[in-house]
Amino acid sequence: MTPLSQLQKYIQLPQVAGLAQRLFHGRGHAYQDLHHITIDWLPPVSLITLFAPVSLAEIEPLADYLFSILPNCSSVQLQHRYQLSGPIDVIRGKTIKQLTINEDNLRFNIRLGKARNTGLFLDMSNGRRWVQQHCQDKRVLNLFAYTCGFSVAAIAGNAKSVLNVDMSSAALNVGRENHRLNQHSLEQVRFEKLDIFKSFGRLKKRGPFDLLICDPPTLQKGSVDIARDYPKILRRLEQFMAPGATLLLCLNAPDLKRQFLIQHMAELAPQYTLSDEIKPPAVYVEAEEKGLKVLCFKHEIINIL
Repeated sequence: MTPLSQLQKYIQLPQVAGLAQRLFHGRGHAYQDLHHITIDWLPPVSLITLFAPVSLAEIEPLADYLFSILPNCSSVQLQHRYQLSGPIDVIRGKTIKQLTINEDNLRFNIRLGKARNTGLFLDMSNGRRWVQQHCQDKRVLNLFAYTCGFSVAAIAGNAKSVLNVDMSSAALNVGRENHRLNQHSLEQVRFEKLDIFKSFGRLKKRGPFDLLICDPPTLQKGSVDIARDYPKILRRLEQFMAPGATLLLCLNAPDLKRQFLIQHMAELAPQYTLSDEIKPPAVYVEAEEKGLKVLCFKHEIINIL
């Protein structure tokens, strides 16, 4: 196995001080024997995430290196994602469990050690930027909203309204905090704890919407199996989307290619055409096309003379 010391030459140092970003992405299998590790910069915390066990003796030199090269780094932490709860150890510096990070002109709450995920997926930063640039005066439906990162971007981009839907009230509560953190009025934002697959009638009543953001988990026991469930959403688009609507469809399932979305849209919603594809930041190098896929579709209005 390649020593972790060899990883240092692949680390992409922050180009803009103070902005959160991934520094190394081994999960794309583009670096030999390093597919089990990622490194994120969540100023002032550097977070090393392991997807397979590694000895502390190997990790400590990497932690020292990160502590020395990252500006104003005050904590290097190690998450064990191969364990069910994803526990986090502090390797160097201060114990920091809660912080606020910056992404572009937006701010988000991050919690370390409380759950497997930190509260924001950095690979979706370009998607949030796209939403902010394309939602002026639009009614936005944010499915699988999690902590409402897309909603924050939409309101920052002058969306007319946003409906956030998720099964986790705790995640939606963090979403409210994120909006308040950005000094957003909540008059235009709704948060609904719903099982999406049992709530299409509710969505119809709340609609129609001009922009759909759908970023589902790959698999959640008892609630979501995206290979099975994504088509359930796509075949019902006409119930709650407005004529001329735009779709931002996200797919993070390693075993499903972008063609999964393209084929199902052609079959279930042929009135939509593929209009754009949003790539993650360049650090997310993929050798096997198993990473994040984000496709935009536009509803074509046919004028009958």
